[in-house]
Amino acid sequence: MDNFDYPAIGQRIKQLRKRKGLNQTELAQMLKKSLRTVQKYETGEIEVSIAVVNQIADLLDTTSTYILGYESSTTQIRTLADVMDFLFKLETVEGIDFKIDVQKPPRSKQWECSISFDGKSMAEFNADMCLFLEQWEDERSELRAYNSTQAAYKRWKEQTLAYYAANAVKCTEPEELDRDELIARRTELLEKKYGKNESNE
Repeated sequence: MDNFDYPAIGQRIKQLRKRKGLNQTELAQMLKKSLRTVQKYETGEIEVSIAVVNQIADLLDTTSTYILGYESSTTQIRTLADVMDFLFKLETVEGIDFKIDVQKPPRSKQWECSISFDGKSMAEFNADMCLFLEQWEDERSELRAYNSTQAAYKRWKEQTLAYYAANAVKCTEPEELDRDELIARRTELLEKKYGKNESNE
């Protein structure tokens, strides 16, 4: 779902262009676009693709997220509780489904815990989460192997946030069930998992 305010994006592009001392024709030439297209970007008449936003950000010495008006959380992570609170919030996001896997002795030699997303799940955003995590691991590996720079890594993060900023999500707290509904749903879950108990028929 498109979550962008294009007139506001256009205003930011216009302000940044002027701050850089460029006119619309010069920016159009740098972008290899027509003057009319740049004018429409600045008035918000047409959608600016993420690729063009990234190009404009580079030319105007800013970030893609700034142009799009995306603000990452300003909440500072000061304690381990802040990290855990963020993880708790994951279970309120509709369209994301995850499982927690725990491996520990004596069943395993290692003590490892992970959160995983099934990319083939019916959950709307699981494939996006898998793609993001795969790319993130690639970028981190390149950085740790000194094949990339901190500046390139930061740029990748900015562009990734910009790309997904249009995907609005809805958060809902899990519903509280009364005792009868709890038992009914538990029975249904067990029947699905293990099959119907023939002796109850």
